[in-house]
Amino acid sequence: MHQKYTEITQIKAILSFTFQMASSDLVTTCLSPAVHYVICKLGFEKKDVYDINNIVSENGEVCWQAITEHVCYLESDQSVDYIKSIRSLGPVCESVNLHFKSLTKEKFVVQYASWFHWTNYTELFLEVFDVLQCAQSTEVALGLMKLTSCLERALGDVYLLVGKDCPFLLRDLLASEQLAVVFGQVVMDVLRIFIGSPYGLNLRNILWHGFASPQEIPAKYCAMLLFLTAGLGQLLQTYLLQTKCVLVHRPYVTFIRLEDLDAFPDLNHETLSVAEELLQMSNFVLRTMLPFWMAALTAFKQSRYADCVILLLPQLEAGLRLLFTTTNKCPNRLLTAESSAFYTTFDEMLTKHLANEEINQLPSVLEEPAMEFLWDFLNHQEGPRIRDHLSHGEINLKAFPREIANQLLAFAITLLCRFSDEDTVAFKEHLIIKPLMNCASCYRSRFHPISRLKKQVLECMKSICLWHELPTVSEEYIQTVKGLEGNTEASILVLKMSEILSQWQQYLPHNCCNSDDPMSTVATERLLLELCDRYVCTLYSPRPVLEVLVVLRKISTQCHQVSEQVIASIKSRYQQWTEKTLRSRQRHNYLRMLNSIKFLSPVLRLILVLITLELVNVHLVCKKNPSDYHQYLKFLKSVLQYTENLVTYTSPERNKWDETIQLTNNALLKIRTFSDRKLTLIQSAT
Repeated sequence: MHQKYTEITQIKAILSFTFQMASSDLVTTCLSPAVHYVICKLGFEKKDVYDINNIVSENGEVCWQAITEHVCYLESDQSVDYIKSIRSLGPVCESVNLHFKSLTKEKFVVQYASWFHWTNYTELFLEVFDVLQCAQSTEVALGLMKLTSCLERALGDVYLLVGKDCPFLLRDLLASEQLAVVFGQVVMDVLRIFIGSPYGLNLRNILWHGFASPQEIPAKYCAMLLFLTAGLGQLLQTYLLQTKCVLVHRPYVTFIRLEDLDAFPDLNHETLSVAEELLQMSNFVLRTMLPFWMAALTAFKQSRYADCVILLLPQLEAGLRLLFTTTNKCPNRLLTAESSAFYTTFDEMLTKHLANEEINQLPSVLEEPAMEFLWDFLNHQEGPRIRDHLSHGEINLKAFPREIANQLLAFAITLLCRFSDEDTVAFKEHLIIKPLMNCASCYRSRFHPISRLKKQVLECMKSICLWHELPTVSEEYIQTVKGLEGNTEASILVLKMSEILSQWQQYLPHNCCNSDDPMSTVATERLLLELCDRYVCTLYSPRPVLEVLVVLRKISTQCHQVSEQVIASIKSRYQQWTEKTLRSRQRHNYLRMLNSIKFLSPVLRLILVLITLELVNVHLVCKKNPSDYHQYLKFLKSVLQYTENLVTYTSPERNKWDETIQLTNNALLKIRTFSDRKLTLIQSAT
């Protein structure tokens, strides 16, 4: 451990020196020479002037012929010649930009507003028009990021008029036959020149992935995409009238249980002021990107939380790319890749291995808590996957939650502080910053399957605890009913469970064991809380671990379903009992249910303990040989089958309470055999 700590300290020292070298004096752009030429120069080479009246009519109708005639094709295969097309379209974009600048807001609304309705976010495009009037570079870049994400979402809605399963990637969406059917192939070629193709301007990707600085994005390209969006609306209207189709907008992604994201304290103005100072000295920030960082802080202060995160995410990626390329000794990859190679993006930076199979050194520098945070917010399927959802236009920007912006910005501030010069030690100990640093250093994953399973287990246990709080017929009355007196079957099952739990005692926390009644609800709840609080590595879980987790989570889900069904049955049957609306057979079935509950509650709790013990030792599956692993998985699937059968038998439609007795007896036999044969992965976790 000491050696690893020393190595990390050395790496950080090297990074500190390297970052000082990689200052704004040296890193003046993150665009490769070829990409920089295409974006910043190619569209300015032709000095032709085009009459805007030939491009758009007085009422705002786009003349597509005047645009598409500038699309050039290669003689070899008739694919788009992106270089010639960008060069030819440059003056057209300039004319459109000047046209928009000549319009008042009222005139623009009259001519164009109705043509943005198909995007389901007209206000955004009116905002972009306002941005173009002042042409402040940071705001133009932000407007372009929002425009492209919204446009992608709208195009996906159009795609679903013709096809199914909308492509996830913009480049695949724009290259689809379905959109060509609606808009025409040459129109789609125009779009691909601006967005969606690595051979074109590729404006969306270079902005969303943090390669372009504000001053490197010509405003005229933003104006042109605004113009093209209106033109697409006109073409779509014609298509809808001809086909009698109705455009349906997919619902936005909504974030639920925002409390699961609560890792950092709430940021106030004092914290943001300290962050502004940190920006000026942090080696995590490229000087050319500083305006984006400042704009993100301003957006947060102004409660524009979507804008804050849209500005922040690409800069987190840019800063991490600087770390990644330094630690992995590939400084050339700091720049945008050419069309023939991959960009260095979050996807690669967060992996365990590089493309050449070497170990990625970034995790050892960031350390596990920071990696877990990034995986939680960006990658895990049950997490917010905030970058994917935002960049693909799947989130309602008008209702973006402050909680997410707060967490991401707080995390970003800790990175600014961690990767700063030595003279910023005072900042790290600052009363405002230190709580953030402490939260960052002890962060644990919330959205890895292991973390979700822990949450499932505890929620299921809470549900089971409710059983004993519900009103029922008295035990004394049940004992007077013929066939239920003595309750021997339930007692025998509970005894078997106690014996199994006794087998596991050596693997359980000693302070949680109740020798008098190990199967009590209170003892089980305390035990589960203790086990779920144990650290289990979640970073880079191997495939066998994930396979086991899938089964364990299914078992937990079924247990919870049984519990909810029992609660519903207890409530409804007791109400019917008190109202005397139960028939004779229903009354007897109700009493049989109450009798079954005496062993169903303990068996569900026993299974939760089993799940949790397997969970805290889940990484041991990788040490098993294939034969033992498959037997282990087979056992878990048999437990899953038992819980699925319980769901069926305890459902309101079936009410087969008697059958649960034999079912449970068989399941306990398998669990006992499993323990006896030592096929379990349970080993001492103490």
